[in-house]
Amino acid sequence: MYLTIKETAEHLSMPESKIKALIQQKRIRTIHDGEQFLVNEDQFTTHFEQVEKYRKMIQDYLDEPIPEDIDVKDED
Repeated sequence: MYLTIKETAEHLSMPESKIKALIQQKRIRTIHDGEQFLVNEDQFTTHFEQVEKYRKMIQDYLDEPIPEDIDVKDED
């Protein structure tokens, strides 16, 4: 599905100016239909999958309990 720059900005929660800058830097692929630039939504699928994968990995790391230190002795 193709999105306009405004729709892409809403989809990615970014300002339109940033989207336009990324298009000019050729970091976002577009096509031009004669009137406006259109962005293929599927090019962001991999990005969102990777973000979710790393979010889960970090959450798993943070949920892991801290092991007790073997060298700690309770000496009062």
